[in-house]
Amino acid sequence: MIFSGRSISPGKAKGEVLKLDEPFSFLGGVDGSTGELNSGKGNVAGKVLVFPAGKGSTVGSYVMYDLAIHGKAPAAVINNNAETIVTTGAVISSIPMVDRIDVSLLRDGDKVTVDADVGAVEVEGVEIIESVSSAILVDGKVLMLKRPENARSFPGVWSLVAGKIEFGESPVEASVREIMEETGIDVRAPDRSGRVVTVREKDTVWKVYPFLYRLKAAEPKLNHENLGFEWVEPKDLLSRKTVKHTYEAVSAMLDM
Repeated sequence: MIFSGRSISPGKAKGEVLKLDEPFSFLGGVDGSTGELNSGKGNVAGKVLVFPAGKGSTVGSYVMYDLAIHGKAPAAVINNNAETIVTTGAVISSIPMVDRIDVSLLRDGDKVTVDADVGAVEVEGVEIIESVSSAILVDGKVLMLKRPENARSFPGVWSLVAGKIEFGESPVEASVREIMEETGIDVRAPDRSGRVVTVREKDTVWKVYPFLYRLKAAEPKLNHENLGFEWVEPKDLLSRKTVKHTYEAVSAMLDM
């Protein structure tokens, strides 16, 4: 799978991801002579260092240069959003760097190839699957389906009416088909569509097209893919164990 971002510091590199979940300061965050992270998470030397954004003192740029001088620099840096300190450090240290990458889709240990000349990041062994996720709304409540524990994707959680887009289908066509197959509810065109959401599960990145259908009434008749259903107030989705970003997708389509 290839992610397209923005080139910050040119160059190419290949390596294993070392991921930090919070904004990172090279000053105080890493030993410039050894590459050891002060958090104890590991060593940045030769790794593809992934974190949301940089922070801290401008001296952090020179810590990156110190790492390069000692042969302990990361092979590459990937950010959501580049800021001046890390950008400067990458450039003066000749470390390939790319930003505008959704780092939530990368994992520790991923094997990646960074082509910072064009802003591309290729992740080995990860595939992307396009799917739909449809919110059916009746009397202000959303239909939620309970997935079985042995489901191949997102086992044991609550979800909207969801499924893969088949070859030759548009997202809307897939949404209508999945709703009929999983609930027996006949719908036509959605009332709203949402912003495409990407979610990673193991070695799959799901590219999800959300839709909203407002109905006067509906009586779900589930097939074998789900264990049960409930009609749920949208605000209560936050307290449920759901597929990631379900609440955000529904609240956006309802302008909550």
